[in-house]
Amino acid sequence: MKPRHFLTLFDLAPQELERLIRRAQEFKAMHRRGEGYAPFPHKIMGMIFEKSSTRTRVSFEAGMAQLGGSAIFLSPRDTQLGRGEPIEDTARVLSSMVDIVMLRTFAHATLERFVAYSTVPVINGLSDAHHPCQLLASVQTFVEQRGPIQGKTVAWIGDGNNVCNSYICAARQFDFQLRLAVPEGYEPDGGLLQACASQVELLRDPLAAARDADLVATDVWASMGQEQEQQRRRQAFSAYQVNVQLMAQAKPEAIFLHCLPAHRGEEVSADVIDGPRSRVWDEAENRLHSQKALIEFLLLGALGI
Repeated sequence: MKPRHFLTLFDLAPQELERLIRRAQEFKAMHRRGEGYAPFPHKIMGMIFEKSSTRTRVSFEAGMAQLGGSAIFLSPRDTQLGRGEPIEDTARVLSSMVDIVMLRTFAHATLERFVAYSTVPVINGLSDAHHPCQLLASVQTFVEQRGPIQGKTVAWIGDGNNVCNSYICAARQFDFQLRLAVPEGYEPDGGLLQACASQVELLRDPLAAARDADLVATDVWASMGQEQEQQRRRQAFSAYQVNVQLMAQAKPEAIFLHCLPAHRGEEVSADVIDGPRSRVWDEAENRLHSQKALIEFLLLGALGI
């Protein structure tokens, strides 16, 4: 039987995603009770990092350990990929030695090429096009804090980047309305916008996007690999900061989320991210629990959920 992979939220059916979120909540409750659950003794995750990370590395490595397995961290300096070995060759070899792979890379095509030659499940730990694991944690956080996200309104303020693309996928898969406030020239994937047009609205006015929203989310203005664009992006996004005035447009019970790391004073003001409506620390913790649920799903299939 061919392995299941998780490169975007579209790789799982909506019902599977809903069950995965419930399972993540169960894992979180078990963890807080100190209750062990280790179904994967001797299972190994290979973790390939072309991009640096804090939350992705720690959450996957800790998650595999808590599930009874182990994880191997591989940077470009630690593999022949850094010396030009074809991704296809690495996929063939690595998948013969480990049970599951997490790849954090630049080009999404790298993930797709790896999957074509892998005999084990592959997880997208982030690419320039998508960050689906982040959305699992974000949705889990909203559900814990405010109940089902279905039918709610989410406002994305800022860059049409990989996290924004995954929010668009999430709008379709979890059935919520998404308003995007993005400056001209920084729009998300056009094909995704077209495919999800019934649930996604592209605006230029961040205050209009936030009006009566149940959730407000953002990300840094310059992602990894865009450092040389930092000054130009600061100017383009100067009106797109999530601050108290913008949050005042959202519903009184609306929460704020950010995938982190955050730049206070740029995409978000300190009084928002450190304020009472912020749930970013719950969101960061939930990377651990939602990814454990994902690992279980991919290694055990529906029986594990």
